[in-house]
Amino acid sequence: MNTALKQIVAVAIVDDLTAPTRMLAARRNRPESLAGLWEFPGGKVEPGESDTAAVRRELREELGVQLRLGAEIAGPLPQGWQLNDKAAMRVWFAVITEGEPRPLDGHDQLAWLDLDDSLGEAVPWIPADAPIVGACLELCRIGHLAQHP
Repeated sequence: MNTALKQIVAVAIVDDLTAPTRMLAARRNRPESLAGLWEFPGGKVEPGESDTAAVRRELREELGVQLRLGAEIAGPLPQGWQLNDKAAMRVWFAVITEGEPRPLDGHDQLAWLDLDDSLGEAVPWIPADAPIVGACLELCRIGHLAQHP
């Protein structure tokens, strides 16, 4: 495990933590290498910031919403899901508690996608997010979205 990985945090925003049917995805507008690809919204953890505080801040900045976090979509590493040789990402389920999501920073489009077997092909996901999409669907099938420590 590379402990020097930059910590990224993100959320899988669903319409309901108890019986989800849809998930919100965000289309990147930068950098050029990722523009037009879809992802779980989130961002970097700042020095001295907790992972959960960072994800709440990032979603206020990127989409203009407040969240209630649910269960983590645990990755294979303690830092979550390895994105590349420099970063790993922790991802939680979440519901919007305040605000209407808008692509304010880093994205140019949002879409509510059905949580079914077509989720992985519904939009062109950032390749590193593809295994997270699969894990998200599996957790939705078994219904473990609401618990958050």
